[in-house]
Amino acid sequence: MACYVLGIDYGSDSVRALLVNPETGEEVATSVELYPRWNQGLYCDPGKDQFRQHPLDYIDSLINAVAKLWQVAPENAAQDVIAIGFDTTGSTPIAVNEDGVALALTEEFAHNPNAMFVLWKDHTAIQEAKEITDAANRSDENYLKYEGGIYSSEWFWAKALHVLRNDPAVRNKAHFWVEHCDWMSALLTDTTHPDLFRASRCAAGHKVMWHESWGGYPPNEFFTSIDPLLDGLRDRLPAQTYTADQVCGELTPQWAEKLGLRQGIAVSFSAFDCHAGAVAANVKPGVLTKVMGTSTCDITVAEYNDIGDNCIKGICGQVDGSVMPGYIGLEAGQSAFGDLYAWFRNLISWPLRHIDNCDVIDAAQQAELLKALENQTLIALGEAAARIPVGGTGITALDWVNGRRTPDANQEVSMALTGLKMGSDAPQVFHALVDATAFGARAIIDRFKQQGVAIDRVVTIGGISKKSDYIMQTCADVWNCSIDVLESEQSCALGAAIYAATAAAKHPSVAKAQQVMASGVAKTYHPNPENADKYDTLYQRYQELGLFVEGVSR
Repeated sequence: MACYVLGIDYGSDSVRALLVNPETGEEVATSVELYPRWNQGLYCDPGKDQFRQHPLDYIDSLINAVAKLWQVAPENAAQDVIAIGFDTTGSTPIAVNEDGVALALTEEFAHNPNAMFVLWKDHTAIQEAKEITDAANRSDENYLKYEGGIYSSEWFWAKALHVLRNDPAVRNKAHFWVEHCDWMSALLTDTTHPDLFRASRCAAGHKVMWHESWGGYPPNEFFTSIDPLLDGLRDRLPAQTYTADQVCGELTPQWAEKLGLRQGIAVSFSAFDCHAGAVAANVKPGVLTKVMGTSTCDITVAEYNDIGDNCIKGICGQVDGSVMPGYIGLEAGQSAFGDLYAWFRNLISWPLRHIDNCDVIDAAQQAELLKALENQTLIALGEAAARIPVGGTGITALDWVNGRRTPDANQEVSMALTGLKMGSDAPQVFHALVDATAFGARAIIDRFKQQGVAIDRVVTIGGISKKSDYIMQTCADVWNCSIDVLESEQSCALGAAIYAATAAAKHPSVAKAQQVMASGVAKTYHPNPENADKYDTLYQRYQELGLFVEGVSR
């Protein structure tokens, strides 16, 4: 009799459910569900870099996605599921009360954005992140040394402090804060109460400053030196953490009924989406997995002996077991990749979206036509840009439209364009933007290598890697290396399923599960040596523009 595991992947805009046979690695069925409130633009203010998501979006979309899954899965497959695993974006924390209930799920805070999940891309906490970094630099023990040395406004403590400072109502009711990935596992196992709640190694190590060497989190005195509002919060967080291949608990009867599953099946601890995606990509030392979506996240692993006491500067953390038990997980990434292309598309499409009183077609027809045009815009731009020779635009761009994640986090920096002329057209600008995202990725690869981390091969996953030959070939030329694109359409969900299969003891380890369940390669891009040489020169211009924008003199 067949058995299955269920991987659930929470992205920025939607949730994906993937049913996998852990004995063969076959991806049996999949479904996708958009977040209803998020897709209406509720609770967000992009002008203020505020991006919040309601927990009901996560709950409703999970129920609907899994219900759709059973419509396309084999008959009675739900009864043969033995485990479920989650991955989510992060750092995406939320405040919970003394009973472990997310504040936005209470009547008082149902429409308060500060009581909702603070999405990874929310940059309202830039000042708080600076203060945390400054405090770490002043401390006898630099508590950021395992997180790249710079705290980001995209991360847990900065976001929590920003909300506590700016919303007295939330401050009075917030008992502690929980990452989205941990909340999902706890929700389905009824362990959200502070007395029962347990945290994942992935989120705690990369974003919450957890490290085994100081018994969990930095001491309370470190946090109160930043702001007394943080007094006691670290003591309410669980000091022990768990890797994603371990069992968080059993699926409750209530959630079993909502999802059509058997009660009591294993629910594994969770991880961030990029870490799960790397597992599906068969990550190992020397292999860099790049998740290419709205932003990017770069994941690799290293042997303990290779890292030793070396603290990698300017990345998003090095954490024992965050990707795979038995290895140090290393994370980096770009704050915008696909988002930069979407920004440009929206910029040039603005007139189309603001045409009023059209007498030719009605509003519904206008909306349908606009959607079709926008869907074709990036495709047409890519086709035209691909015909432009390398270096043929004279334009240099930065990819920092949403700040810079790595190397050396700085959410205050801005995107820039230089070299524009009267003859510069949309495909030329798009060409420069694609170059910029590839250059930003190269800066990350270079940083790893400079810090002694081997990068011998790059594997990409995510929508962009499947949709654009032009972008992927540009990356191969800029990075001057071959790039493998994974076959799986839902790599992050597949990684969550691999964790679940290991937690359910279907495989003895994540590494063994990978041998059966990891995705194959769909396509490989090889660098064009002539273009690679030209891009070396253009990359220097990118770096010089970056120094100018940051006000750094050589």
